[in-house]
Amino acid sequence: MAVLSEDKNAGSGRTIISVDAMGGDRGPATVVAGISRSARKNPDIGFILHGPKDELKKLVARKKNLQGRVEIRDATDVVTMDDKPSQVMRHGKSTSMWSAVESVRAGEADVCVSCGNTGALMMLSVVRLRKLPGINRPAIAILWPSSNPQGFNIMLDVGADIRADEHDLLQFALMGVSYARNGMELNRPRVGLLNVGTEEHKGRAELKAAHDLISERAEDANFEFVGFVEGGDIPGNTADVIVTDGFTGNVALKTGEGTARLIGSLLREAFKFSPLSRIAALLAYTSMRRLSKRIDPRRVNGGVFLGLNGTVVKSHGSSDSTGVSAAVKLAFVLAQSGFSKKLAARVASTVQLPQDDAGTGEKNGK
Repeated sequence: MAVLSEDKNAGSGRTIISVDAMGGDRGPATVVAGISRSARKNPDIGFILHGPKDELKKLVARKKNLQGRVEIRDATDVVTMDDKPSQVMRHGKSTSMWSAVESVRAGEADVCVSCGNTGALMMLSVVRLRKLPGINRPAIAILWPSSNPQGFNIMLDVGADIRADEHDLLQFALMGVSYARNGMELNRPRVGLLNVGTEEHKGRAELKAAHDLISERAEDANFEFVGFVEGGDIPGNTADVIVTDGFTGNVALKTGEGTARLIGSLLREAFKFSPLSRIAALLAYTSMRRLSKRIDPRRVNGGVFLGLNGTVVKSHGSSDSTGVSAAVKLAFVLAQSGFSKKLAARVASTVQLPQDDAGTGEKNGK
């Protein structure tokens, strides 16, 4: 029997991930395959899977390693990519997305993972989980491939809200620092504020004001503020956390994704151009595979919703099983670190700055 009772789930000692099985472009079979990959790699993860019960039971039963690891919650409706967030809030209580978020709200799961509609998931998460005290605007943080030793930079916001004033940008910086410490184990992250130039006199008024606010908090919050950074620094090694508003961040994200697809397409065309180039492709196969893995977006699949009373990971809508597994891995790492509580402590107030481990009395904890 692949379905795990709620009592067993609670007593298993596992980290429980609430997974929306519907809404992704590839359907629930891909989601189940993804959590199966995660289950094989990590015995400490359990799942609450949300969607049509009869369909999910058949898919889960085919994955022997999920036996005793999954509880299925019946949810008959699906939030599609075309649904407006307002419609979901009015009529979406029977959807798998609503059910998945509700499991985190009820304390049954540590993190929610969904491949569904980003706008609907954000609005639903804000309304059902509520914002942390002191947070004006939540943010979506993503990992961007970079030349830093850790291989990735954190950028936020990338689309939770197109607006952000200087106080919002300060909160984004604090949330990004906490994410860097608990998700990437960077004890003293470097923070950069995205602008049209690195000179302090450049940029809009709110960026100049944010520059001063973030600079003032750097010492107390135990991070290094490197000042303004430019678009070319997003994949670079100047900073570990890139702070920007949701409009700019989303444009940068979509531009980066489009450029990566273009480069991949051009390389494939180049290697097919002539018999000699095909031979060159064979000789470069190992190096190209290494490069492909290094920049594979599936390996860093998952935008984290920050600033809420609970952690939500948004997986790409087109994710395959590898991408779903990567999102689950990120969710597990954050849950294991106690990320939600530490983030709540860090941003509870932007007037008097608490630390992530305020309850332990350690000033510069994670």
